[in-house]
Amino acid sequence: MLTLLLIVIAVVGLLIIMRREAGAASALALLGVLGLVGLLFDANFIGFVLLLGAIAVAVTGLPAFRRQWLTPRIFNIFKKVAPKVSATERTALEAGSVSWDGELFSGKPQWGKLLNYKDEGLTEDEQAFLDNQCAKAAGMCNAWDIAQERADLPQQLWDHLKKEGFFGMIIPKEYGGLGFSAKAQSMVLQKLSANETLMVTVGVPNSLGPGELLLKYGTQEQKDHYLPRLADGREIPCFGLTGPRAGSDATSLPDTGVVCKQTIDGEEVLGVRLNFEKRWITLAPIATVVGLAFRLFDPEKLLSSEEDRGITLALIPRDTQGMDIGRRHHPIGSPFMNGPIKGVNVFVPLDTIIGGQDMIGQGWRMLVECLSIGRCITLPSGATGTARYALGWSGGFTRVRRQFNVPVAEMEGVQEPLARMASLAYISQATVYQTANLIDHGEKPAVPSAILKSQLTEFQRVLLGDAMDVHGGKAVTLGPRNYLGIGYSANPVAITVEGANIMTRNLMIFGQGAIRCHPYVLDELAAKDANDIEAFDKAFFSHAGLIFGNAARAFTMGLGFGKESVPFDAPAAAYAQDITRLSAAFGLCADAAMASLGSALKKREMLSARLGDVLSNLYLASMVIKQWQTNEKVEGEDALLHYSCRFLLHRAEQAFVEIFDNLPNRALGKVLNAVVMPTGRRWDKPHDDLARDIAKRVSTHSALRTKLLYNTWDTDDGEQPNPLARYNALLVDYDRAEVIYRTVNKAYAKGELPQTALHPEARVEAAFEKGLISEEETVFMREFEKRVLEMLTVDDFAYDAFATNKDTLIDHNARTAAPIHQPIERVE
Repeated sequence: MLTLLLIVIAVVGLLIIMRREAGAASALALLGVLGLVGLLFDANFIGFVLLLGAIAVAVTGLPAFRRQWLTPRIFNIFKKVAPKVSATERTALEAGSVSWDGELFSGKPQWGKLLNYKDEGLTEDEQAFLDNQCAKAAGMCNAWDIAQERADLPQQLWDHLKKEGFFGMIIPKEYGGLGFSAKAQSMVLQKLSANETLMVTVGVPNSLGPGELLLKYGTQEQKDHYLPRLADGREIPCFGLTGPRAGSDATSLPDTGVVCKQTIDGEEVLGVRLNFEKRWITLAPIATVVGLAFRLFDPEKLLSSEEDRGITLALIPRDTQGMDIGRRHHPIGSPFMNGPIKGVNVFVPLDTIIGGQDMIGQGWRMLVECLSIGRCITLPSGATGTARYALGWSGGFTRVRRQFNVPVAEMEGVQEPLARMASLAYISQATVYQTANLIDHGEKPAVPSAILKSQLTEFQRVLLGDAMDVHGGKAVTLGPRNYLGIGYSANPVAITVEGANIMTRNLMIFGQGAIRCHPYVLDELAAKDANDIEAFDKAFFSHAGLIFGNAARAFTMGLGFGKESVPFDAPAAAYAQDITRLSAAFGLCADAAMASLGSALKKREMLSARLGDVLSNLYLASMVIKQWQTNEKVEGEDALLHYSCRFLLHRAEQAFVEIFDNLPNRALGKVLNAVVMPTGRRWDKPHDDLARDIAKRVSTHSALRTKLLYNTWDTDDGEQPNPLARYNALLVDYDRAEVIYRTVNKAYAKGELPQTALHPEARVEAAFEKGLISEEETVFMREFEKRVLEMLTVDDFAYDAFATNKDTLIDHNARTAAPIHQPIERVE
């Protein structure tokens, strides 16, 4: 009995010590005391075992002992197996900052830190800009007109964008810009996502480009000259980074600049001779100034003793001799300005280098530091805005589209994608807003930028597919009335640019995060590079304590014991507690993967991707519950919270299962499975009752629908018709119409109306004649059905409308000179 008691006390005590990361001294004291108790009370075997355990802890865990024999051996092994970090990788790792992503990597996230990022909301100027200038811009757009008729935005829209400072959102007011917060920039791009070409046109100059680079690194002279001109649209910028042989691997630039001298107007000028070929450059066809990334060489050593000076950035006027610019690419689904830029022997003076000579060779660092913010905002905001519009359109359409005498929104086959769309829009909106709030507090979230870019654009892909499905023929028939089809076809652009999603998911999220966000890995690598064994000892054994701590936390919380206290109200508290549990499990699995695979983990991209999936889903879920906690709730929002959190945590657990099943060390996979999921998986997919409730609310005039569509373009007073505003107006009237539908359809089913009254309009008129509905109801339904039919109608065109070369047109119905089949003459 005493033996069993000592075992139980030892196991429970060690788990508590491990959870608290209390250190070797605490474990030594526990095992030593229990061992002595065993020897004193005749439990000799267990007492002896416990004392042996205490000795093992002492020689391996106490610094005075381990540094004599253990640390040097581990250090030598670590130097052999640790991944080599290239200079470009180190630059990427050092870019940006670590905030909530680091807490999730720690396995013991401190929720108070996340909640301490207070949200001050938008300023009056920012909200007014959304309500007025943004609404006007959106109201000038028709997707068909822009994509098929013009292949451009209307001139009056370009003038409006320049006049109102859309291209200067990130530029401070002292330079003539708007000086908007990150949250305001995100909300502007979400509103402009009513048209994808408009969103891209405004988003790119405010993301990775000359404006941000000049703000952070430009000389004062460059700022004074360019920033006011960029802010008011006198200059249209583009940035040339990618090319035929440098896409995702942007560091392998084949474009060169050579330091040289050239005589200009009789004066010898020191500068750079450039040769480059860029493509996929947004705004290039109309740009007046080109930001350019290239590899700088100084063979004559005119600037320094180094010949290869590294990646450098310059700002080049459009009319510079030798630069070929103006041709266009044809991006799928959307005609936003995009094209190639070439240059042969283009000479520019040294003062075109962004930041001057001091920033020579710093181009890669400059780019990744800017990208850590820009990638958090532009494409994620565009994806979020698209999600909200697609949800609004789909909810409205499925409510007014009737089949089998009921709205299709009442059919469960439609309710399932509607609920999924609502959830993805809700998650996206919370994530992009709360991450922008981190930026407004001074963070530069490098790893979250990769999470947002890849995850939210993938959500957009799923959501647009769902929207196409529920619209059916309405969305697959292109024309001025089709508000969805062109945006659907343009979705691959967001998937591909600013770091293709395949690369971002498989290489960047965990590959960068494992080193950048981990509490100790970066210190261990630094100690290795410095050959500092004392620093390594401190980092490594702190790391070991974290591993034991995460194992204990994941296991005990998996059993339902020791749930952490979290500063959330119900129902978010339960999700926060499980994010904490899965964070500990993630930290444990990340360390297990790195320890078991070492540098080979770089090549195990599928495994790295699944680890990244866990981190991504935990980050998204954290942003959702933070938004829930800090914002005012509306009726029905709790269902959306439950659906969204269950969806994300189910995906996180699925990624864990796939990690366990695919670790090369099968025994390690089974052990991790037992520790992380001792009672099995906890989260199912969201239940059908949640889907039904959410679908009903987003397809009717409800508080939840109103909240999800807040700050979208929802007024019908623009130059172009607004389908969202029209659906919203129909939903306001829908309850009244539904009562009349039921009366009329019931009468028809009973034979009280003529069987020839097949159209809704005919049944309404017949019901009025029979006295089943009043004249007021009849007038209302005439107008209501007219508005419904307008939203259901698709476009048709002249037979030859789509042939750009009319000479190739085949007239399939032309009459021939003689019948194809001649009548057979009878022979008498």
